[in-house]
Amino acid sequence: MLRLVLRPMLADDEVLLLLGGNVGESHEYLREAEEKLARATGSVIARSRDHWTEPVGFKDDRLFLNRALILRTEKAPIDLLEICLNIESEGGRIRTGSGEYGSRTLDIDILLYGNRVVESSELQIPHPRLHERLFALSPAADICPDALHPTLHFTVLQLLSKISRS
Repeated sequence: MLRLVLRPMLADDEVLLLLGGNVGESHEYLREAEEKLARATGSVIARSRDHWTEPVGFKDDRLFLNRALILRTEKAPIDLLEICLNIESEGGRIRTGSGEYGSRTLDIDILLYGNRVVESSELQIPHPRLHERLFALSPAADICPDALHPTLHFTVLQLLSKISRS
């Protein structure tokens, strides 16, 4: 069983993901997603503790369960995105296409991929709102507090500290 492991920085083949959900059996959805990610991409080398957080961007009484993972993979970023979207769909995620936030069984976000910067219509790495999201930074800080945001040039812990003070 994986334990909480601190990783100083992300290697080129390491990806920081955020898994979350607030509909149904969230623990089970995250467990299944983690297993599928490991099978499809390589290996999960670190896992944060679970964080229960308030929904952001919409009203709902249900808290979100969030967990960060570090994967080691040779998958290209766009291929990893496709895998994540398929796992979300298999987990019951329904995307409305409206761009509005809402409750969901499973959400998987690619937060960082080594020091890569990806800008395309399908994918942005680092995640464009990572630095604004306490629910993403808190789990990430559990396992890679010193990982450097490649465009903002702050560590995960520094970003968390900034958002916590505001």
